[in-house]
Amino acid sequence: MEKVSSTANHSVGEICIVCEQRKEKGIRIYTQFLCLDCEKEIIQTETDDPKYRFYLQQLKKITNREIYS
Repeated sequence: MEKVSSTANHSVGEICIVCEQRKEKGIRIYTQFLCLDCEKEIIQTETDDPKYRFYLQQLKKITNREIYS
């Protein structure tokens, strides 16, 4: 009988606040996670690019505190 690693049942990484995908590498801003791919895209995007407004909208989630009941 072959043993299966206990980590096989656990997802690796965190959900990015911008792309909303699970990624392994990134930075934590306050209580949220930003993947390296999105960080790079945000830095390289000009402020007059329509994507920039989307990034700002997603980053506004950083100030939203989660309420646990």
